[in-house]
Amino acid sequence: MNQETADHRTQHTGPVRNFSALLPSTPRGARQARRLAVEQLRDWGLPLYPAQHLVAELTANVVTHGRVPGRDFRLVLYVVATTLRIEVTDTRDDLLPGVRDAAPDSESGRGLVIVEALADRWGVELGPRPRKTVWAECGVG
Repeated sequence: MNQETADHRTQHTGPVRNFSALLPSTPRGARQARRLAVEQLRDWGLPLYPAQHLVAELTANVVTHGRVPGRDFRLVLYVVATTLRIEVTDTRDDLLPGVRDAAPDSESGRGLVIVEALADRWGVELGPRPRKTVWAECGVG
């Protein structure tokens, strides 16, 4: 977790809502993550946009680029005040994500461009080895 978010959470006196799921690093696991996230957002009475798109892009990236056979990924959602944080953790700290220019006719390579456009903030955190977490935050209130 980045220091800015940790400090913000410490200063907030209201309840923190959170959800976590361990899912297989497969396309089916990514679909399940999206469904679970939508259900949780609805349960919390939060808007689906842009959060469901952020979850879709982050989980698609994790099963495409962060997959290690036999290892799962973790989806975490939590809300502090009016900020939703989405975290996707995998076990590929040797492969860090970055925004890249995709060819106009390419069918992939735009996931983090979409995340960057939709999220208020996003980033990557390493550790503990061999884990990395890609996170995105967006306002929900």
